[in-house]
Amino acid sequence: MRMAIGGDEGAYKRFLSDLSRALRATVRRGFSGVSARPNEVEDVVQEVMLAIHLKRHTWDQSKPIGPWIMAIARNKMIDDLRRKGRRTEVPIDGMLDTLEAGGHDDAIHAYDVRRVLTGLNDRNREIVQSITIDGHSALDVANRLGMSEVAVRVALHRSLKALADTYQETKS
Repeated sequence: MRMAIGGDEGAYKRFLSDLSRALRATVRRGFSGVSARPNEVEDVVQEVMLAIHLKRHTWDQSKPIGPWIMAIARNKMIDDLRRKGRRTEVPIDGMLDTLEAGGHDDAIHAYDVRRVLTGLNDRNREIVQSITIDGHSALDVANRLGMSEVAVRVALHRSLKALADTYQETKS
């Protein structure tokens, strides 16, 4: 991540690829007691990945990245459980040792969100808003927009890439 923040695009792609695999395992473990479907796990993984991407500038590079990532992942899992009316306890075995005391300010200001979302077309903005902000599943969004779930996921990934580029430009 340090290399990525320094502008190494290849390092960032490797980081995100490795991180997505680790997050899937973490989210599956976190949801083990609530029998989450694979698409629900994937939705939360995507939310965590987006949050990490958009909030990477808030990571204190003098500290380990693991606790920062795990705090975001845990919060996204809890948010998902609450939205769906499930119990809100997420097991923290294995996370507790890595979480640091004191919070990281990982909230994105609403102004920043609106500013970067304006760069997307209406359909893609709706997809990103519905899944990552409003908490709907890709399947729900697909049904509402008359698209396949795969098409929604592809549009989400492409939109997130476009948002990343836009957000990076606004921070420069």
